Amino acid sequence: MNSIAHRRGGGGRRGNLSSKCRLCVLCGAAALLAACSMTPEYHRPAAPVPEQWPGGETGQAAKLDWQTFFPDPRLHALIAAALEHNRDLAIAVARVEEARAQYGIARADRLPTVNVAASRSAAHVPADLSSTGRESTSQRYDVDLAVTSFEADFWGRVASLSEAAKANYLATEQARRAFRLSLISDVANAYLTLLEMQERQALAMNTVKTRSQYLTMIAKRREVGLAGDLDYLSADGALQTARADLASLERQRAAAENALRLLVGASPDLPAGKPLADQGIVADIPVGLPSEVLLKRPDVLSAEQALKAANANIGAARAAFFPRLLLTAAFGTASSQLAGLFDAGSRAWTFQPVLTYPLFDFGRTAANRDVAEARKVIAVAQYEKTIQQAFREVADLLAGRRTLVEQLAAQEAGAKQQRERVRLVTARYEAGVSSYLEVLDAQRDQFAAEQGAVQTRRALLATAAQFYKTLGAD
Repeated sequence: MNSIAHRRGGGGRRGNLSSKCRLCVLCGAAALLAACSMTPEYHRPAAPVPEQWPGGETGQAAKLDWQTFFPDPRLHALIAAALEHNRDLAIAVARVEEARAQYGIARADRLPTVNVAASRSAAHVPADLSSTGRESTSQRYDVDLAVTSFEADFWGRVASLSEAAKANYLATEQARRAFRLSLISDVANAYLTLLEMQERQALAMNTVKTRSQYLTMIAKRREVGLAGDLDYLSADGALQTARADLASLERQRAAAENALRLLVGASPDLPAGKPLADQGIVADIPVGLPSEVLLKRPDVLSAEQALKAANANIGAARAAFFPRLLLTAAFGTASSQLAGLFDAGSRAWTFQPVLTYPLFDFGRTAANRDVAEARKVIAVAQYEKTIQQAFREVADLLAGRRTLVEQLAAQEAGAKQQRERVRLVTARYEAGVSSYLEVLDAQRDQFAAEQGAVQTRRALLATAAQFYKTLGAD
């Protein structure tokens, strides 16, 4: 350690000018030097997934914004409202701003902080403590530009910490983007669920109406002896069952509306939407190869940034084994009188470098390095796991889309056959050829088939909506 001080009275010597020049050169060199970085060179791990999707599906990956992917104007309005009012998204955005500010702090540590300071000090010495035997009063005024405890980053420790802060900020930004994609997909799914509940409720209402008409008709037939008590009781029981189903669907529809309002973050009007069978609710996207799709997903990008941060922290931990040079310097003017602060010969400066070297810390520095390296191993495994999870999600959706298309086609054909069966059985019953139990069985099968077709249609559309999030389209 070294400390040099120059005060008023010697400012005219030439040595002062050369000393000040040496001070400027040392401070400038320390601010610019960041050689010998200890950070390992970063290499992206290979993706631990196959090069093709299961089933051999390929194509060019499309990059669609949500306005194009969800063309329904009602859904447009709901997504726009959610992006503006959703509270969880507001929290995610604030966390990004927090990470950006933390990165700004870490980046600022790489440069010296220059402060201007003005001070006045006064002291009174009694006579019995004075070297002259007389009491004295002294005062001093200082104005300085100062650099305090600036670390000359010879080994890249501060640069590594700044790089880690930058990676953490970028990881947070990708997490915000992932949440935004998830919010858009969730709003679309909630909207599709609401459409499903509306359509199933309409089917239930129509069933209640039909069975109520049958009950009235059977009651009249019983009065004239054309129907027995069994038919009447069966018709009445079927009507009550239909009413119970309707009440259950009304409850589910209310829950779907509340879930959608929570996602939107406001209380928008929810008019009746179009039937799920209509086109133009959700678009479809061709699926590209795993490498060009998965590596663009925000969760994968966030995991990679976390890996980069862990890699940079290794550099900071390794640099802790080497000496640290802290610089404190000030240049200004000093005087015993306020009016003499800027007189000739009042210049004053200080320069105090402090060199520290870890000698005995009982393994703390080595343990910190081991922690950093272990965290990088964890980050690599988490990155690879994120890619594998993303591959599975896309593969599941591809398989689900294929099977749901086949399932929906079969259910729609089955619902069509059940409607025809109800028509024929009803005609036979009215002609007195068959019993009402056959009519009731046919109606029940028709209701179940139509309800199942609506549910499968919603699941197929929801699969397309999930693709928007899973493929990272934005």
